[in-house]
Amino acid sequence: MKMRLGEAVRKRRKQLELTQEQLALRVGISKPYLSNVETERAKNPPSDPVVIRLERELGFYVGELLRVAHIGRSPADVRQENEMLTAEVDKLRILVRQLKDGKSGVGEAADLLWAHRPPSPAAIATGLAAPDGSILHSGMFVPVINSIAGGYPRRFTGLDHELAVADEYARCPDVHDARAFAIRVVGDAMEPRYHEGDIVVFSPASELRDGDDCFVVLTGEGASDFKRIYHDDPHTARLQPLNYRYPGVTYPREQVRHAWPAVSRIEKLR
Repeated sequence: MKMRLGEAVRKRRKQLELTQEQLALRVGISKPYLSNVETERAKNPPSDPVVIRLERELGFYVGELLRVAHIGRSPADVRQENEMLTAEVDKLRILVRQLKDGKSGVGEAADLLWAHRPPSPAAIATGLAAPDGSILHSGMFVPVINSIAGGYPRRFTGLDHELAVADEYARCPDVHDARAFAIRVVGDAMEPRYHEGDIVVFSPASELRDGDDCFVVLTGEGASDFKRIYHDDPHTARLQPLNYRYPGVTYPREQVRHAWPAVSRIEKLR
């Protein structure tokens, strides 16, 4: 998750085992002011020269912490637009990588599009970037794949679906999977925990555990559903609604093509 300036400074300072007094002395500011910066209580945000000195003392790339500070000073609507655009670029990078791996003749173009500066150790340590170079966001935007359809989409494979193009997005804090997607709950089969209209986010990168609520895609016609999954034995998978009025259905393991666990929910208030 992308951190605020103060959080990034505090976390990196502690990793370097520096006290507030030591860092403040090196940067040329007072200890109380540094404390207010770290807790986001400073009435006046640190100036660019101060941020640059913080970058140097904490081991960030030149301009890395400064960019975070500039985004933090931006109006909320500008920050939101920036996050959405960055999320779109991240998803397009995934599609380009898939094209590069699966098709000939696009490798050179894919290399150019995919190229980006590797993250610094400080950026990874503080949570500003992932080891693969992608930026992690506080409030990642994920596509809602059934924003228009009356049910759950058919023939959805997730990993090769055009996730970078969607009619609707949901902002999801603490979701870091660039291939994450969301659905609007349809019907009452998952009540009382989930209600029709709730948005549930799924992460293909997360480990599936027995008893997880998940988005399931079956082989054959590619039918999909949102159910709780149980592996009662090594050969079967039981898809269980949470509403007692609906029975569970057991399938051979090989018939469950994909099962991606739910990692977040946006509840519809009634």
